Amino acid sequence: MSKTFYIVLLVIAFALGAYNATRLNFDNILEGNSLIACIGILASLCALVLIMIFWTSKRIQEKVKKG
Repeated sequence: MSKTFYIVLLVIAFALGAYNATRLNFDNILEGNSLIACIGILASLCALVLIMIFWTSKRIQEKVKKG
């Protein structure tokens, strides 16, 4: 997979998190649609972390192959 693909995935995950942040109701943060938005934000943060871990592991793998 190319670097561009990882960047596109990161942008999509970040955009979904930002969209869900706009859906939050801070008066009742854990009720109704705000709860769904919180779950969406956590899911997008998990996706960001997983993509970054995968990207880092691929870079390490390339360095090991070269050296």
